[in-house]
Amino acid sequence: MKTLHFSKVFIFYTMSDINKIKKPIVDELESFNSFFSSEIKSSARLLNIITKFLLKQKGKQLRPILVFLSAKLCGEVNKSTHSAALLIELMHTATLIHDDVVDVAYKRRGLFSINALWKNKVAVLIGDYFLAKGLLHAVKHKEYSILEIVSDAVKEMSEGELLQIEKARFLDINKEIYFEIIKKKTATLIAAALSAGARSVNADPTDIAKLKELGMYIGIAFQIKDDILDYEGNSGIMGKSAGNDIKEQKITLPLIHLLETSSFKDKKQIKYIIRKQNNNPDKVKWLVNEVISKGGIESAHKTMMEFKDKASKILSEFPKNEAHQSLSLVLDYITQRNK
Repeated sequence: MKTLHFSKVFIFYTMSDINKIKKPIVDELESFNSFFSSEIKSSARLLNIITKFLLKQKGKQLRPILVFLSAKLCGEVNKSTHSAALLIELMHTATLIHDDVVDVAYKRRGLFSINALWKNKVAVLIGDYFLAKGLLHAVKHKEYSILEIVSDAVKEMSEGELLQIEKARFLDINKEIYFEIIKKKTATLIAAALSAGARSVNADPTDIAKLKELGMYIGIAFQIKDDILDYEGNSGIMGKSAGNDIKEQKITLPLIHLLETSSFKDKKQIKYIIRKQNNNPDKVKWLVNEVISKGGIESAHKTMMEFKDKASKILSEFPKNEAHQSLSLVLDYITQRNK
């Protein structure tokens, strides 16, 4: 009952406050969406069909939002800011498409993925196209410093994905490795969004560094929340069942807590389920319940809130304005969302 109670609160929060986050940058986001659509147009018919499909299913645009809020926190949004948001969104979209191929995932946000509809070859090429468009835009407009920020993030994301694949073979992911993976896979691009936004308005290098650190903490908290939601089944939202990470043999923070607090015999049983019985619904359900009953969710939630507090401390060092208020709401949103 405790989880259900929190879920209802989170639904209300998500529906009522996401627009508050966007409030200071509504005009900028509207302009950016038109800009983004025009930048990804192609003379190839198939490309245009697929990009239109992608535009229809775009999510909450957290990363472009962070670019614009960071810019407004430190100065005034300009053309360079739009270029930064474009690069971040292009790189993010490309990596999502490639991730679906790597993970053999056929659904994203409840809809069919590109590889499900057009097969892997087309999906890889679409991802490559988005990467190329970002590079070409940056070179054309001489946005070299922003290109460096985004390119470094993509490099880190690739390393994180490979590290996760390597460690998954032996199921030897501990907390130290877990944090290294999520920093690279998730947090680096969010950190890049905040630092690129600040760089676009020529913010002080010290402030850019602080915002990058803020982004790392936001990204880590964001991923921990994702990992918690997987064990809660997204509270029934979108009909997603719990335990998908177990089915994909992913060891995340709630499960790490269980492993660290289990006997040698129980650890062997848990790892056997992940290796050999991860497609058995009863075994997966049992393991999910073990994680929950042994405090895996509570432990992960506590860690997530510690990173939120670190992020809040950095944010408090910046002048109070509308962007500052929205970034504070972002911290609440990422830790209280239900999907």
